[in-house]
Amino acid sequence: MIYLDYTADTPVDERVLQKFTETAREQFANPNSAHSEGRASKAVIDNVLSDIAKLLGIQPNELIFTSGASEANNLAVKGLAVTNRRKGKHIISTFLEHSSVSGALTFLQEQGYEIDLVNILPDGKIDLDNLRSLLRPDTILCAVCAVDSELGTIQPTAAIAEILKDHPDCRLHIDATQAIGKIPFSFAGADTVSFAPHKFYGLKGCGVLYKRDGCVLEPLIHGGASTTIYRSGTPDTAAIAALSTALGIAASEQQKRYDYVKTLNERVRAELMKMPKIRINSPADAVPHILNISVSGIKGEQMREFMDERGICISVKSACSVPNTPSRPVFAVSHDRKNALSSWRLSLSHLTTKYELEVFLEALEHIIREKL
Repeated sequence: MIYLDYTADTPVDERVLQKFTETAREQFANPNSAHSEGRASKAVIDNVLSDIAKLLGIQPNELIFTSGASEANNLAVKGLAVTNRRKGKHIISTFLEHSSVSGALTFLQEQGYEIDLVNILPDGKIDLDNLRSLLRPDTILCAVCAVDSELGTIQPTAAIAEILKDHPDCRLHIDATQAIGKIPFSFAGADTVSFAPHKFYGLKGCGVLYKRDGCVLEPLIHGGASTTIYRSGTPDTAAIAALSTALGIAASEQQKRYDYVKTLNERVRAELMKMPKIRINSPADAVPHILNISVSGIKGEQMREFMDERGICISVKSACSVPNTPSRPVFAVSHDRKNALSSWRLSLSHLTTKYELEVFLEALEHIIREKL
């Protein structure tokens, strides 16, 4: 089996798994308990909070642990909207967002909030001039992704934050799930930021929401002590410790991993450009981990099945997206429904071998010859 879907999920690093197992065995007590074992478990979490905050350049009290990035996105989007509803009900987002953001926005729209989606430029970045034109006195939230999960486009989050300085009642939420652990990321200017360790070789079932100190949001879950008033529930000491380990490894190896993945991406792009009927949808300056492709005449779902039959795992859109529908990001960039339906995603890792890519390219050539 050749796995080329690392944007959807990554295999857990053995060092992360070991940390989880050790902590689960030794610090199993409820960190909210007042006895010695509970205090020991809480001490682990406090130390981990400090370590994570130092790695990210933020404060420990700005971290909220969740069950994943989807919960973190829902907590941020819904929580900020409800808290600021008396200032307005206008929200701005994009066509590029993960379904945990777009789904939360649909829910809010049904509650009477007004949603505007900013235009996307041909290079996959949001149109900053259009963003400026959409902003209103009653705009309370702008929700954008740092890196699009289908195209790999890196959004100008610093420029967005600068624009929003003139709109002090508008909060900025950034979904950094495809950025943190892969490329440098700054929390400056953001009110909330979401991410999850299973995207950088950590465990599923754990996520993080950064909430800027002083920013208030309505919780999704009420009742029960935790590390914060914004997310009730018994903290998972082992999962939090494992998250810190995964983040630390990703940070220390980030540049080395990035450079290797970039060489793989350049190799694949060069070969794809020689093949007929192929359109590369990812912009040249996208993160190298993600490469979105369309083959004219073959739907993305069909290509996924053809590759799967050959033992190669790729994906069509985000793993959380609705199947058999056009890719929203690809359509936003190309304005071509057929191209969007034909698109699929190849995602690379430092674990990907050059041999695996050679097998993939041979399989792709064979599929194109056979099916077209």
